Amino acid sequence: MSSRTRALGICTALVLALLATAAFAPLPFSVAFPGDTADVLGKHKGKQVITISGAPTRETSGQLRMAAIVATGPDATVRLPDIVKGWFRTDQAVMPVESVYPVGDTAEKAVEHNLKDMRSSQDVATRAALNYLHKSDKDVRVKLDLGTIGGPSAGLLFSLGIIDKLAGDGKGGDLTGGQKIAGTGTITADGEVGAVGGVSLKTQAAGRDGAKVFLVPKSECKDAQAELPEGMRLVPVSTLSGTVDALKALKSGGTVPSC
Repeated sequence: MSSRTRALGICTALVLALLATAAFAPLPFSVAFPGDTADVLGKHKGKQVITISGAPTRETSGQLRMAAIVATGPDATVRLPDIVKGWFRTDQAVMPVESVYPVGDTAEKAVEHNLKDMRSSQDVATRAALNYLHKSDKDVRVKLDLGTIGGPSAGLLFSLGIIDKLAGDGKGGDLTGGQKIAGTGTITADGEVGAVGGVSLKTQAAGRDGAKVFLVPKSECKDAQAELPEGMRLVPVSTLSGTVDALKALKSGGTVPSC
């Protein structure tokens, strides 16, 4: 065997060894999937999601379903085959772990962090809804409960649920028009809707659970269109008041924004 052939054989063996190591070594990525949806107008795991006291509430029809994703935790072992599989599947998304969880978080800390974000989101969503209705949080008390679902992305749907329970469409009807409507988006106290992650996975979760309309932050229209379930209508939104107007138009057959 010539020295050149021997060197080539050694290099090939080294490359194969490196590839084998890479294939089985844990990598700093997280794999996300479509998660739960929950009707904020109803119950989630046996508990009422929105409970209001200090003001009369109304019976509602239809559903307002917040959509979530689930992702492998910061302690999970994600290897090269998992990443390759995720890249080629439409019902999975591969993301750097630091884009999903704060750097250095354990799985336990990540859950705590997400629940803290959810509690903060609930407080802001309540203020946004009451500000929209020109009501004071000194008179109207709102309790929100989504169990262990964390993160801030249910803010918009919480605000819409509170508005629907307190005022509906303002003319005696429901914001939903009796439909099953899903969506996602953060909210600020002054009613600005913010972008979230995993929108294409959330539309899939909503379609799986029977929603035909999906409220999406306007800046994420393109992402939402990527794997849109057949027959689902996207409604881009950027403010709480604009979202309410869009739902009223959807119900009455008026002009509804589109992506």
